[in-house]
Amino acid sequence: MNRSSHESRASDPGGPRLKTSAMIASLAAEGMPTKPAPFGHALCDVARQRDDIVGMTADLGKYTDLYVFAEQFPDRFYQMGMAEQLLVSAAAGMAREGFTVFATTYAVFASRRAYDFICMAIAEDSLDVKIVCALPGLTTGYGPSHQATEDLAIFRGLPNMTIIDPCDATDTEQATHAIAAYKGPVYMRLLRGQVPDVLGEYGYTFELGKARMLRDGNDVLFVSTGLMTMRALAAARHLRKDGVDCAVLHVPTVKPLDTETLLEAAGKTGRMVVVAENHTVIGGLGEGVARTLLGAGVAPKFRHIGLPDAFLDAGALPTLHDRYGLSENAVCASVKGWLDA
Repeated sequence: MNRSSHESRASDPGGPRLKTSAMIASLAAEGMPTKPAPFGHALCDVARQRDDIVGMTADLGKYTDLYVFAEQFPDRFYQMGMAEQLLVSAAAGMAREGFTVFATTYAVFASRRAYDFICMAIAEDSLDVKIVCALPGLTTGYGPSHQATEDLAIFRGLPNMTIIDPCDATDTEQATHAIAAYKGPVYMRLLRGQVPDVLGEYGYTFELGKARMLRDGNDVLFVSTGLMTMRALAAARHLRKDGVDCAVLHVPTVKPLDTETLLEAAGKTGRMVVVAENHTVIGGLGEGVARTLLGAGVAPKFRHIGLPDAFLDAGALPTLHDRYGLSENAVCASVKGWLDA
């Protein structure tokens, strides 16, 4: 269905069009605490300690929160214009001169438009470039031109590439420090603007390459990444009221996968494993988890919450999350249906 970016339909596809804001909607539920521009502020914290940190963008400093860095370190900020191949090629050149480069754009532009340049100029020689991208998965209503529903699949297949999908502001801040200390290429998904802050109450600390059990439970194990960890936690609280006891294993590092923690958690008998990701069901965390379990001979009841293998609609983001199964209510309905089947 081809629709303009400022219009969406009600739940009835034949119903009236609703005028809504489609580009970027807050992912925070009502009353949820938020932090402004956690990536931009964390990068500034790193840069105050290290003079090798450089920020570069392709005309999207405002929309990737790199403007915070640009304001504080204008002599280390490079605006490359709307030229993503140039952005990553220049980043590779800077890395060869000894800089640690943070290059930002939208996820669709990095994964689709600049992929070959990232592969040949950065990944092949394992250069110290961090590619940090806004609008991952279904975090905009602008339709297929801006919805990077397949970015994890694209970069999971690229040798030498570490992949991070933070859940919230705390995760983003800590991951920024961690990937700055790590030598090598990184692709990190970015939630920008006023970012929800939910992990603090769980005593969470980001560690590169490690998954974290945020809560335990006997009936369902959510294995989640990115914003879907927020949704899994909310769904777990909701399902508890219905007598369903849910664990949530947060997997911020999609590649390399923390197979030891995953197998230990999934090996607990009697509970269904539900992978939840803001990504197509093709080639993302779900397939990585399934391959790991199958290879180790661990065979729980397995289900997958993700986006369909399709070009998605444009429209209001909350409506789209309901439509494609990513909202809290949709997650709860899916889990209850699977348990009752």
